[in-house]
Amino acid sequence: MIHETVVTTVSTSGDRHIAPMGIRRNEDIVLLQPFKPSRTYENVLQTGCAVVNFTTDVRVFAGCVTGRRDWPCIPAEKLPCVRLEGTLGHAELQLSEHIDDAVRPAMRMRVVHERIHAGFAGFNRAQAAIIEGAVLVSRLNLLSREKIETEMAYLQIAVDKTAGPREREAWEWLRDAVKRHYDAPGTA
Repeated sequence: MIHETVVTTVSTSGDRHIAPMGIRRNEDIVLLQPFKPSRTYENVLQTGCAVVNFTTDVRVFAGCVTGRRDWPCIPAEKLPCVRLEGTLGHAELQLSEHIDDAVRPAMRMRVVHERIHAGFAGFNRAQAAIIEGAVLVSRLNLLSREKIETEMAYLQIAVDKTAGPREREAWEWLRDAVKRHYDAPGTA
């Protein structure tokens, strides 16, 4: 099973990076498979650590894929990393095994500390739609325009029926990103 999360890392010079990422977890082992090249991949190789953030604020997912990566972070508790300030919970991870690959290396990470910060009130359908929309936006150069537009139209239904202010804001970021992409010269 893949869990949609937000992974935070820092470089050796202290620059933080925030990225949505699907993770696999089995007990105290988390599998990260960032694409190469990526800042997440480089940061984990440099520092040996990362933090998985569990959040229902889908603006972070939509924001990261639309160029809005400046989300409030605070220091992690046990490792030299950062976590999202408003997250429901987080798990601090230490690199235990790196399996290289030309496209998606596997990074087995051991959970060294985990904390719950707030209760989970449940998802609404708009939140799931926005996460799916963020995945589509991250693949604008890989998927056909027809697929993107068809999927976005279907996801719009859940947003229209169940979104609150945060979800509506995130959805507009995604819609604007799709429009900008297809309005760019040379894009069919």
